[in-house]
Amino acid sequence: MLSFISAKEAAEKWNISQRRVSILCNEHRIDGAMMVGNMWIIPSSAVKPVDKRTVRYEKKQTAPLKPFVKWVGGKGQLISELEKMLPDGSNKVLTKYCEPMVGGGALFFNILSKYDFEQLYISDINAELINAYQMIKINVDSLIKKLQEMQMLFCPMDENGRKFYYYSIRDKFNNTQLCEATAIEKAAYFIFLNKTCFNGLYRVNRKGQFNVPMGAYKNPMICDEENLRNISNALQNVTIVCGDYSLSKQFIDNDTFVYLDPPYRPLSETSAFTAYNSETFDDNEQFRLAKFINEINASGAKVVLSNSDPKNVNPEDTFFDELYKKYRIKRISATRMINSKADKRGKINELLICN
Repeated sequence: MLSFISAKEAAEKWNISQRRVSILCNEHRIDGAMMVGNMWIIPSSAVKPVDKRTVRYEKKQTAPLKPFVKWVGGKGQLISELEKMLPDGSNKVLTKYCEPMVGGGALFFNILSKYDFEQLYISDINAELINAYQMIKINVDSLIKKLQEMQMLFCPMDENGRKFYYYSIRDKFNNTQLCEATAIEKAAYFIFLNKTCFNGLYRVNRKGQFNVPMGAYKNPMICDEENLRNISNALQNVTIVCGDYSLSKQFIDNDTFVYLDPPYRPLSETSAFTAYNSETFDDNEQFRLAKFINEINASGAKVVLSNSDPKNVNPEDTFFDELYKKYRIKRISATRMINSKADKRGKINELLICN
C-alpha cells in the first residue's frame, strides 16, 4: 500500500523549505503529490526534483574560461558569494547580464563559462583594456601570433635583458596611439605588460602613461593560447563598449542581472590604488554611482555592487551604510594582497550590496 508524507516531512527529508515543496507540488513536479484539504501529501517514495531555479541558467557544456589578465581587486576569491546572488525565483528568469565596470572580468568569465544568458554587455572606461577584449573577439589569431613572438623573446633572457625588453615595450605602449591600425599591436603590448609588470597592477600617471615597473616572474605565461581561443569563441555574442558605466542604462531593464565593481574607496590615504586612468574615482563619483544604481533599481533590474568596507579601518565610518541604506549590505571576508608589506596583507571585509 502506497504511503504518504506531509510537505513538512518532505522538506525535512530533502533539506529544503516547506514553501519550496509546495511550489514544486503546484508545478506538478512531484509524481503522485495530492492536495488533501488545504495541505499537500507526497508519496514517501518520491524523489526530490532537480531544482530548476539553478539549472535553468546553466550551460550544458562549455570550455572553462579564466581572465586573460591579472587584475588588482579582481573578484576571483568572491565568486562563490557573488554566484549566490544570481536570482533563483521559480517564476522569473533573467535573460540579460551586464557588467559595466568589467576590469579583469573574474565574475564575467565565470558567468560566461557556466550560465546561459541570451544577451551580455560589458564595458569599461579603460580604452586599452577594452581594445584587448575587442581584439580577442575579432582577431585572436593575429593577437596570439604577436604574443607568442614576445614570449619566445622575453622568457629565455637574463634579468638585464628582460628589463631592457620590458621597458622598451612599455615605452612603445605609451608612445603608440591606439587606433584601428595599431589595435593588435597595442593589445599585445597591454597583455605582455600585464603579465610581466609588478603584481599585475594597471596604473597611469597624470599624463595617462602606464608607469608600473617590471615584476619578478621566473616563467610568466604571456600567451595562453587555449584560453584566448576559448574566450574569443565565448565573446562572439557579447556587446563590448568602451565608455562610462552610465551608457549601460540603455541595455538594462527588468530582465537584467547587473554587477558593478567600481574602483574601491581607499581603506587609508596610502592605499588609494585608484589611478586606473588619469581621473580619480572619489566620493563624488561614489555618490554619482549610487544615483545610477537607484535608477536601474527602479527599472526592475537585479543589481549587485562590491566595494571596500571602510569599517576595516574606522568602525565608525558608515559611508556605504548610509549611501545604500535602502539596500541589503553583506560583509564578506576577503584577502587583501596588494600591500608591499606582508604584515599589511590579510583578511578584511568587503561589501556586497544588492537590491
